[in-house]
Amino acid sequence: MASAALPHPVSPPSPHAATATPAHEPTSLPPKTPPKPPTIRSRLSHLCRQGHPHQALHLFDSIPRPTTVLWNTIIIGFICNNMPIDALLFYARMRASPSPKFDSYTFSSTLKACAQARSLKLGKALHCHVLRSHFGSSRIVYNSLLNMYSTCLTEVPYLGTAYDFNNCDLVRRVFDTMRKRNVVAWNTMISWYVKTERLIEAFKMFRTMMRMGIRPTPVSFVNVFPAVWRMNDYDNANVLYGLVVKLGSDYVDDFFVVSSAIFMYAELGCVDFAREIFDCCLERNTEVWNTMIGGYVQNNCPIEAIDLFVQVMESEQFVLDDVTFLSALTAISQLQWLDLGRQLHAYILKSSTILQVVILNAIIVMYSRCGSIGTSFKVFSNMLERDVVTWNTMVSAFVQNGLDDEGLMLVFEMQKQRFMVDSVTLTALLSLASNLRSQEIGKQAHAYLIRHGIQFEGMDGYLIDMYAKSGLITTAQQLFEKNSGYDRDEATWNAMIAGYTQNGLSEEGFAVFRKMIEQNVRPNAVTLASILPACNPMGTIGLGAITYAENVFAETLEKNSVTYTTMILSYGQHGMGERALSLFHAMLGSGIKPDSVTFVAILSACSYAGLVDEGLRIFQSMEREYKIQPSSEHYCCVADMLGRVGRVEEAYEFVKGLGEEGNTFRIWGSLLGACRIHGEFELGKVVANKLLEMEKGSSLTGYHVLLSNIYAAEGNWDNVDRVRKEMRQKGLMKEAGCSWVEVAGHVNCFMSRDHKHPQCAEIYQMLEKLAMEMKDAGYKPCLNLQTGGISASEE
Repeated sequence: MASAALPHPVSPPSPHAATATPAHEPTSLPPKTPPKPPTIRSRLSHLCRQGHPHQALHLFDSIPRPTTVLWNTIIIGFICNNMPIDALLFYARMRASPSPKFDSYTFSSTLKACAQARSLKLGKALHCHVLRSHFGSSRIVYNSLLNMYSTCLTEVPYLGTAYDFNNCDLVRRVFDTMRKRNVVAWNTMISWYVKTERLIEAFKMFRTMMRMGIRPTPVSFVNVFPAVWRMNDYDNANVLYGLVVKLGSDYVDDFFVVSSAIFMYAELGCVDFAREIFDCCLERNTEVWNTMIGGYVQNNCPIEAIDLFVQVMESEQFVLDDVTFLSALTAISQLQWLDLGRQLHAYILKSSTILQVVILNAIIVMYSRCGSIGTSFKVFSNMLERDVVTWNTMVSAFVQNGLDDEGLMLVFEMQKQRFMVDSVTLTALLSLASNLRSQEIGKQAHAYLIRHGIQFEGMDGYLIDMYAKSGLITTAQQLFEKNSGYDRDEATWNAMIAGYTQNGLSEEGFAVFRKMIEQNVRPNAVTLASILPACNPMGTIGLGAITYAENVFAETLEKNSVTYTTMILSYGQHGMGERALSLFHAMLGSGIKPDSVTFVAILSACSYAGLVDEGLRIFQSMEREYKIQPSSEHYCCVADMLGRVGRVEEAYEFVKGLGEEGNTFRIWGSLLGACRIHGEFELGKVVANKLLEMEKGSSLTGYHVLLSNIYAAEGNWDNVDRVRKEMRQKGLMKEAGCSWVEVAGHVNCFMSRDHKHPQCAEIYQMLEKLAMEMKDAGYKPCLNLQTGGISASEE
């Protein structure tokens, strides 16, 4: 028992001994500290953040002697709720009050209100207040002054690229008076130079900032990137992005920097490098996705844009916004994929409770580009709210789809609804006047332009084109000569050249073209397309003019897919298939990607020249190498190509293998024509029956007549009578053949056995002369495709 009285050995204290609770003592919680009541300032800030600044003002008015901090809180609250005028009025009340003292935050926040209100006059007045106070040297106030001037001055209408900023640049003067400048001031100056199109100065400002040892922020790069891509400076773009990478993950993974870098490289045409930046980004937000999708759309890569859109949609991690949908709709418009467009339209309707007008406008454009103008008008008609862009979009859609009368009526309705006709409306009006060859509509549109003082880029070109197509070539020439040569843009030169060639004045067209070259105006793809009609081998200029066109093409420095396509199409139309093929390969060798129109041009050229194997290889490369989905036009070219050289069975198998995609009248009609020419009567009957099946529900008669002609060529008169009987039962009548030709801006129409033309006697006399010359040359009429004496009533 004695041992129990011995002291226990002392052990080192546990690090937690001071906080340990003995086992025999009851556990007790420390007494709760009562929460502190919210301060007046926090209550005011909370009300402003909740969007109730006037309630905050009401609470403020109950305070007997508010401090400067409370006055500033109300000013900032109005600014955060986009109420700059209320903020400025409250500042005026503060100045009239005897008690408060101003501080740097008072001036800084009020200057921000001036910037929000775009009020340069009030901003200058406030600048005077700053100079009279003792806060004139405050860096915060000076940064706010820079922001106010750079924001307000960009809204002044007379400031532009032609303004002399060297003599009067208030932003630079404020910057130069700053004793100490932080990176915020430098960023504001870089942004100001970019806004005023002084791109070299913006880049120099960034470089000077770096030399002075000031570390750039992500905003610095966001501000300077536009200066680089607008100067088309690929080398310095690489230098800047290399600096971003060197500065580390805080810059490389910043969403704003990533989006700006992707946009910069997309603008420079380096979409592959933009995609590398996108793929290397560890985290992405909706803006980053939108920028990459938009970059693909801008660089005419719609398939890649759609693939990326599908990825972001399937991820379900990001909220798709209006910008995402706009880019996807534009990509579908470029592809002209109607089925995909319908699916996207359905998805947008499902995912959005209220569709914004801008989205509905894009949907109208999408359906119009996909050839479904009826659906475009249905969307337009069902819109509860329309803006002027909506009306202009629908008018332009009608005009672009050849529905000029409908476009004109919609302009009248637009004016009835009290929407103001603007430059976009007038552009469409001048185009439809050109298409309709209507002098009256064109003159009225021109008078409206003059009366309202409307000017827009390319206006002279539209007017010249309208007057030339309306047969008033002298008026077009007067407009062209009104401005001196050095004031004319490419569109004006091209319109005058096209006007002369369309009116049969080829020599005058070439004279204008020569003058264009003399004045160092570079021809472009449109120039080439305008001058080529003068190179008609049947015209007065002769075959040598195609060589002249080749020289024009060679002298065109900036060639693109349109330039190459136009020249390839010209070769094809002149039967020069080998040259067309050679130019196509040269286009590929130069790194220019062909588009869907290019493939139509080269396939047509191969078809005309009988280059079937080469044409088939090019067709197969469309989707495999260039990711271009063939359309009905491409399928028709292939069917026509095979049919022309007698490979009719192969053409039939090709068309049959297309399934629903090949069920168009043009494709099967081309095949039927080949069957008739090459005597494939049995196959021709199958093809004709297919066409008749497709023709159900329509009032077309053409393929009934073709089938009747095939039976007649075989001498199978029973079936001829059967087909004609079916036509009579359906109420179908064969329409008389009609041809027309445009000479000197006037369209001349001719029908079978027509005697209405004023020069009828001379025309028939010329036809008889040509018939005799053909007979003398050894040509004989083809009698094996006789119609079997169709009666006059059936004609």
